[in-house]
Amino acid sequence: MKKWWGVLSLIFWTVPAVAQMPYLDEAKALGILAGQGLACGASRYKTFEMLARAIILTKSPSDSQQSNALKAFMEKKADVFIAKQMDKFEDCAEIAERFDAQDIFKITLYADGTLKMPDGQILTPRKPYDAASIYDFHSQDLQQANAIYNRDHSKVKKVDFTDTSLETGNQQKAFNDKEVRQKVIAQPTRIVRQK
Repeated sequence: MKKWWGVLSLIFWTVPAVAQMPYLDEAKALGILAGQGLACGASRYKTFEMLARAIILTKSPSDSQQSNALKAFMEKKADVFIAKQMDKFEDCAEIAERFDAQDIFKITLYADGTLKMPDGQILTPRKPYDAASIYDFHSQDLQQANAIYNRDHSKVKKVDFTDTSLETGNQQKAFNDKEVRQKVIAQPTRIVRQK
């Protein structure tokens, strides 16, 4: 735990330095901070979440790197949240106080995703986006994270996937042919998420 505390204390006070990190590392650092703020109930957590997502979206050099960064952000946030749960929220009062005093809250986010950093630097997104839609302030992040941690599957949103390679027309032979069935199931051509 002391290792995490040392790393986090450095990150809390070096937000301008975070701006100099490589893109994926910056997303991971923001995820670590988000996990701490969520677990410790920081009063400015929702604003931080919105600004962190805006930073990731605005600085993205490509769609694939943006997707990887958002995934890394969420994974680090979940890892740190679980770590705080497991250490019984040790030092949470101090963490929440430091969390709410970060320089990230001095960033100005404009409607098209443009960011004005605390040092006056202006960052414009590769593709303008609606900044109001990147985070739902009415979401119940803490309750959902606790449900996942406590394995209360009734409160976790179910995601269904459909394998389009098994649709009719993709098979050459009858489906009861064992060789064809194994080949089709072992190598799906496309998996689509159902909404």
